[in-house]
Formats: sequence, structure tokens, C-alpha cells
Amino acid sequence: MFRLFAAASLAISLLAPVGAIAQDAKAPAAKAVAAAPKIGKDQKVCRHKFPDGKPTTWVCDKAQPCCAWDAIRYTKCGSTITGCL
Repeated sequence: MFRLFAAASLAISLLAPVGAIAQDAKAPAAKAVAAAPKIGKDQKVCRHKFPDGKPTTWVCDKAQPCCAWDAIRYTKCGSTITGCL
């Protein structure tokens, strides 16, 4: 009788954390909502999606090109003279 009780309590203690993890896994994932950048006069919004799927948004002047480098995951506003160098 003692062995049966001990085995049952051991089984319950081992299964309890698995149930808690399973409930967390079923919870819907919250979507991250990115705030839209505020742009002023003579500015534009630049958007780029990296190969891993992560989108990036930044603001540049209208005269400047939007520059993004996938190899180093870097974005910036370029120069009107040299472009994206």
C-alpha cells in the first residue's frame, strides 16, 4: 500500500510541471505592435525587411537615400553626395 501511494505521488509530482508548461504553450502569443515613427516636413519613412524576417523602420530626409545592409543588419540615412557609402 505504501509503495502504491509513493508511486502515485511521484507520478503526480512529475506530471504537474508538464501540465503547467503545456498550458503556457497553448496561450496565444501577443503580437508586438511597432509604433509608427513621427515624421516632419521634408522627411520620409524608410522600411526594410531583413532576410531573417525582422522588419525595420526609420526616418530620413526626403533628399537622403534609405540605406540598409543585410550582412551586418544595419540601416541608416545615406548622403546626397556619396549615396549609401
